[in-house]
Amino acid sequence: MDGFDELVRVMARLRAPDGCPWDGEQTHSSLRPYLLEEVYEALEAIDAEDWPRLCDELGDVLLQVVFHAQLAAERGDFDIDDVIAAIVTKLKRRHPHVFGDTTVSGSDEVVDRWEQLKREETGYDERESALDGIPEALPALQRAHKLQRRAARAGFDWDDIAGPRAKIDEELREVDEADGLAIEDEIGDLLFAIVNYARFCGVEPESALRRANARFARRFRAVEQAAGSAQRLQEMDLAQMDELWEKAKAEEA
Repeated sequence: MDGFDELVRVMARLRAPDGCPWDGEQTHSSLRPYLLEEVYEALEAIDAEDWPRLCDELGDVLLQVVFHAQLAAERGDFDIDDVIAAIVTKLKRRHPHVFGDTTVSGSDEVVDRWEQLKREETGYDERESALDGIPEALPALQRAHKLQRRAARAGFDWDDIAGPRAKIDEELREVDEADGLAIEDEIGDLLFAIVNYARFCGVEPESALRRANARFARRFRAVEQAAGSAQRLQEMDLAQMDELWEKAKAEEA
């Protein structure tokens, strides 16, 4: 733990009166975008399977954790030791099949027991809804997925995948029939239905769309390169561009 302790000391030094002016001005709120940014950069490294970069990005994520803990320590709220103690206690409590006498049949039972143990924890009974505790700041696709999973655990769910599949067709028809401001609402309902279908397929929608974005960007750049220049691409008709697109897909495959 010498390296971790050194990181904590460095952070405290940066926040000292004679430390870094920028670090000294930060608050939990001002650091919020950096925490989010660092997590997404770590996700990009994972998607790219760039492990040296992931090592670097995880360090940046860890810095954010230590930074927030230092701010809290200065206020007397908690310190990094409290953060560590809390997560260690939580992990042991929610893994009785590892740190206790409980036995499980597999990962599915682990997930079920995890949720049961969460419900038994202090403060859970104070929730007014099964949806309480899902952060509103989550990316929209990820939050939709979590909302649907919570509702499903409460018994509000389709019997099989045919239900969400039919719902997609229903919402698509409503999009076709909508006009004006209603189109936005109907598109939202369609996206929500697709997330539900993804859930039944065992697909995490946020990850699926991130991968689709990456594929599109990669293939579009290949199309631009094949065209010779962005200007030449703009001069092509759709059939010519589509031919280059299919070639890019084939080369990637």
